[in-house]
Amino acid sequence: MIISKKLKLKALFTGLICIFLFTGAYAANPIKIMLYGDSLMAGYGLSQNENLASELTRNFEDNNFTVSVINASISGNTSKNGLSRVDWSLGDKPNIVVVCLGANDMLRGLNPLLTMENLDSIITKFNQSNSIVILAGMQSPESMGPDYKIKFDGIYPKLAAKYDLIFMPFLLKDIALEKKNLQADYKHPNKRGIKIIASNLYPYILEGINRLEK
Repeated sequence: MIISKKLKLKALFTGLICIFLFTGAYAANPIKIMLYGDSLMAGYGLSQNENLASELTRNFEDNNFTVSVINASISGNTSKNGLSRVDWSLGDKPNIVVVCLGANDMLRGLNPLLTMENLDSIITKFNQSNSIVILAGMQSPESMGPDYKIKFDGIYPKLAAKYDLIFMPFLLKDIALEKKNLQADYKHPNKRGIKIIASNLYPYILEGINRLEK
């Protein structure tokens, strides 16, 4: 089928108008991006200007739309803690939520099934509020034993598939076990590590923004 040049121009013009309206709307009303996790995203050991929320905000400075990054992460939180405060966090009405909880569950050796149930409930609540959920996974070290590692590591891809979520397989990609990207405790990302997380997370958030358009 041959499409006339006139129809092509009309389709292009319509597409540009849609993009203009979308970006214009969010220039006046910023896209709310919520970071919902524990110390890995909260900014443990870092200044306010060095945390993940601040770094992500800088990554969006050159875009045609504005964002408001909400740091709703709390150091020490387990998945149960996250579930207990999710209703309160919904009051911020986030458009996109990056969920990354479970690391503290793993460090305490908690049953992965309980972690999965808590995360499932958190995701359900955000989905019901029409937020786009990005699930960032965690991984257990070998020291927790092979059985535990298999069960824990499997939590995140299973939930991502169940709810058709945008899925970042491992929040600490290129950071875990890399001393130059970690603080002195070798657990939390330093300033350099945060820049890497922000860079790695950025395309997943762009995908989330793309879903908002649909």
